[in-house]
Amino acid sequence: MGRVHVAILFGGCSNEYEVSLKSASAVIENLDRDLYNIIMVGITRDGAWLRYEGSIADVRQDTWHVHPSCRPAFLTPSRGIQGLIELKKSEFVVTPIDVVFPMLHGKNGEDGTVQGLLELSGMPYVGCDMLSSVLCMDKAIAHALVNKAGIITARSVTILGGENVEQYILEAEKLGYPLYVKPAKSGSSIGITKATVRNELVEGIQLAFSHDNKVVIEQSIGGFEVGCAVLGGASPIVGEVDEIELTGDYFDFQEKYSLDSSTIHLPARINVATAQRIKDTALTIYLTLGCRGLARVDMFLTAEGTIVFNEVNTMPGFTAKSRYPNMMGAIGIPFPELLDRLIQLAGSEGDK
Repeated sequence: MGRVHVAILFGGCSNEYEVSLKSASAVIENLDRDLYNIIMVGITRDGAWLRYEGSIADVRQDTWHVHPSCRPAFLTPSRGIQGLIELKKSEFVVTPIDVVFPMLHGKNGEDGTVQGLLELSGMPYVGCDMLSSVLCMDKAIAHALVNKAGIITARSVTILGGENVEQYILEAEKLGYPLYVKPAKSGSSIGITKATVRNELVEGIQLAFSHDNKVVIEQSIGGFEVGCAVLGGASPIVGEVDEIELTGDYFDFQEKYSLDSSTIHLPARINVATAQRIKDTALTIYLTLGCRGLARVDMFLTAEGTIVFNEVNTMPGFTAKSRYPNMMGAIGIPFPELLDRLIQLAGSEGDK
């Protein structure tokens, strides 16, 4: 058998564009070239799709889009073609694709948009399907569904764009300060603020609305954050539980990708029984939200031992410092093997 043709999508119209470049670079670097023919497709901040054949270094440094190899390209939704259409000189050329690896984070990549395109095309792809991606991306909807499954979630207030904000401020204040203000559909902690008084709450709402048209205000949960990496479809497996030790108020964007003052403990500093409860809870959340392929489930563990759901990342970071591959590595699945498994899962799941 010949090599598998894998299209790696990176970049995108998202405030997590830079994170995608880092993740994609790590994925491309760790794929076995003897097994895979890698087809790199970058999406600029403005939404232009380009076939790219330059170095990984240019992707990492965000100079890829000016490389002379770049040419317009797009994935066709036609099931009769199932490939990448490129414009070469004055002709359109089709490059066959076996599997798509959408290494995209945040809006227009992790929120079901690209997944919908791929489902139209019938091409196998890595990660959660369109519906699960939509549900997990929206914090308000995800919390409602997980809560219905019997798992504790933070009490919250949701505001839609155009609504009377003042009445929701009064309602949110009943939860008690401090409060966390979040864009409902954003990742990497972008646009999140902690409010301890009303003017900070108002400013936080304004900031969150600059990232999304839906804002969630949540009560503060004591304790610390833990996470689980989950891999698979019908019979998923769970990686080692990790723990985030903070010195600041929360695990913000800067800390997630620098770890300047935070520490990730892997495994988490908890007993075996608690770790198993967290794994079981993560698996329930994963299945409740219809996840498949992969996802990282984040929760809080309170001082009383209560597990509280935080969020699900359907395409978590894949950098050298990223939690998902490290949690899988801790149970004996090294990065290259993890990538192999994800691609095999995409192929075995077939028409999603």
